[in-house]
Amino acid sequence: MAAFNLTPSEPSPFILIGIPGLEAAHIWISIPFATFYIINLLGNVMVLFVVSKEQTLHKPMHLLLCMLALTDIGMSTSVVPKALCIFWFNLTSITVGGCLTQMFFLHVVFAMQSAVLVTMAFDRYVAICNPLRYNTILTNSRIAKLGLVGLIRAVLVVLPMPVLLSRLSFCANHIIPQTHCEHMAVAKMSCGDITVNRMYGLVIAIVVNVSDLTLIALSYVLIIRAILRISFKKAHQKGLNTCTSHICVMLMSYTPSVFSYLTQRFGQGIASHVHVTVANFYLLVPPMLNPIIYGVKSKELREKVGKYTCRR
Repeated sequence: MAAFNLTPSEPSPFILIGIPGLEAAHIWISIPFATFYIINLLGNVMVLFVVSKEQTLHKPMHLLLCMLALTDIGMSTSVVPKALCIFWFNLTSITVGGCLTQMFFLHVVFAMQSAVLVTMAFDRYVAICNPLRYNTILTNSRIAKLGLVGLIRAVLVVLPMPVLLSRLSFCANHIIPQTHCEHMAVAKMSCGDITVNRMYGLVIAIVVNVSDLTLIALSYVLIIRAILRISFKKAHQKGLNTCTSHICVMLMSYTPSVFSYLTQRFGQGIASHVHVTVANFYLLVPPMLNPIIYGVKSKELREKVGKYTCRR
């Protein structure tokens, strides 16, 4: 009779330990985590609010800033709340389904952000190399369509990752030395062959990072060539000045993410807490700084933000 009462057991949850080796300092580490997250939310929500309210800001560049703000909010929100639960309440457990869901949304947002940065590079290329046709080439509807294409690409590219992971059998040790569920960190807990997972992770890196960086580099080669053809020195400075915000954001987004990817695969000699810290760096710092960078460089946006924040 006991056999008829048996039910399939639920998969054991994963354990996110936070920053390995620095567990005793989690309370102190949570302070910059929470601070950066609050600044991120305030800055990016302000950008979304001001652009939505001001009709004069309904332009392609500001719509791209809104897309970037949404990806910044999504990237940090998919990680920070759970990390703070680990730091403050020691709530390290996460279900397998919750882990795969977190991983899916995190990678989708990152791929979407990469697409937005490529579109921003194209926007700068058209503005500098073909300014007379800017308004006809880059309309608001075309920007919206490019954003939709970027989202569809992100979902289609990332979706196989949790599907492949869900087919693996995991060993007894379910401890993830991270603050969040990252693709290879979860795959390494499997008792089976993860060659397919490794290869697909490499494919994603090539499709998203390498291809997007190539398109961005090509855009800037054409931009620099167009600027050098201009004889006036002031025009050189003005042309380069319009690109500095995008270059800063791009460097902050890609540099730590590429480093994190390489250390996850090849950096066995790097201390775990260093890898985890760098992995959290690009999830916290760039989303916090992006609205500040564009707010400082964009006079029009800065004035509109001041209109709402400096009201008596």
